[in-house]
Amino acid sequence: MTTKTVSAQEIARQQNYIEQVENCQALYRNETGFARKYFIHTYGCQLNENDGERMAGLLDQMGYVLANDYREADLIILNTCSVRENADKRLFGNLGMIKNLRRDKPDLIVALCGCMMKQEEHVERVKRSFSFVDIIFGPQDIYRLPEMLYHRLSDQRRVYDVGDEDVLFEGLPIHRARRFRALCSIMFGCNNFCTYCIVPYTRGRERSRQAQTILQEIQDLAASGYKEIMLLGQNVNSYGKDLAGTDNNPSDFAGLLAAAAKIEGLRRIRFMTSHPKDISTQLLQTIATNPVIEPHLHLPLQSGSDRILSLMNRHYTREQYINIASQARQMIPGLTISTDLIVGFPGESEADFSDTLAVMEAVRFDSAFTFQYSKRSGTPAASMPDQVPPDVVRERFSRLIDLQNSHSLASNQSVIGQTAEILIEGASETSDQIFSGRTASNRLVNFTIDPSENLPEQFRRPDGLLDGNALEGCMALVQLVKAKTFSIEGKMEKLLL
Repeated sequence: MTTKTVSAQEIARQQNYIEQVENCQALYRNETGFARKYFIHTYGCQLNENDGERMAGLLDQMGYVLANDYREADLIILNTCSVRENADKRLFGNLGMIKNLRRDKPDLIVALCGCMMKQEEHVERVKRSFSFVDIIFGPQDIYRLPEMLYHRLSDQRRVYDVGDEDVLFEGLPIHRARRFRALCSIMFGCNNFCTYCIVPYTRGRERSRQAQTILQEIQDLAASGYKEIMLLGQNVNSYGKDLAGTDNNPSDFAGLLAAAAKIEGLRRIRFMTSHPKDISTQLLQTIATNPVIEPHLHLPLQSGSDRILSLMNRHYTREQYINIASQARQMIPGLTISTDLIVGFPGESEADFSDTLAVMEAVRFDSAFTFQYSKRSGTPAASMPDQVPPDVVRERFSRLIDLQNSHSLASNQSVIGQTAEILIEGASETSDQIFSGRTASNRLVNFTIDPSENLPEQFRRPDGLLDGNALEGCMALVQLVKAKTFSIEGKMEKLLL
């Protein structure tokens, strides 16, 4: 597999396809009076979400209009994830529903992209059982969406065109999904080859974007009013290793982060994910000395057993991990640490699992994403001996969840009574008069606002109640009142206008 940067000539070629598709759209609008609509459903991580935003940007340029519901759409794109088995099952379940929709809308175009489409077994299953799917492409092929869509609109029945190159593309339009937080992918791919993970096989080798291009994107976002930026990569700590010797580029992630922190207008810079083997003291110092950078590390542990970590090909020991976490908390006041944990990796014994619980007690994670091991076809772990019986995995998983929940609750209890600055993300899922946001340290806060609060009319609906959409993206000082396991309840003290 080769790596290349998409040339200006290729981008120009795709621009020609954008214009041709837009011409098709104009004819359709003239005939029907309506614009074709698109709907993108994204599974998985923020990198996939950012990919979805780029596809939406291309579709906007081609004259499509975003649909509020997939049943209204003329084009449905399912942006897949292959990290967990559950995402696989959800995709094929959703394809079953779309198959029924296709019977009622024969002109509906259905496209599949993302990591699953880089695995031949999934593509073959789609061909065999879901032959109504029109377009298939991989995450590295997003820039070619105009070309593929044009060929489909020109009466080619299927466009199955998954590329085999690790490309790095710049200059694509982007349709931001949020008004307050922007996602910014700083690199693509992964070189770590953890034995349980399919990502290096689906997203390819590490490709870092040029620092000046990243910083210009962040400057443009800040100038457009975005208050929060999230920098994304499978392993942000590896940023720049493939750019050694190039001009005008910070040599590593710490340098890039420090440069981003100098951009005026930003209130917060977040990032994920960090690999423990590559974290540096310089990075911790950069976080500690720049208030705009979140005091939060997402630092996947996966297992607390040195034996299992070796089988996972993680390249650190439990002692090294504990030392990193301890150093980080000493250097960064108020730091929170979240993690990923896998239960039931092949060969995991009760002693290995006890080691994981011991590391959890030593570090006391503020939050964690917890997983039961899931076989990923094509990874070394899938064929390892001593696969752990499902009933044993479930029992261990229950114990791990109980311990982590107690730590998460204690972490949230430790800040009760404090006042925190919250970036409002809108109304909560439970009530349109309860509002949600996160602290700088990434704690989720659901808070109320006194109805008699003297707020400008722009933040109120016609019925006089507060408008979550209008408040989205505002900053507020919130008193933290009551701790829950996964969130904190609060009361707003002041809206920061």
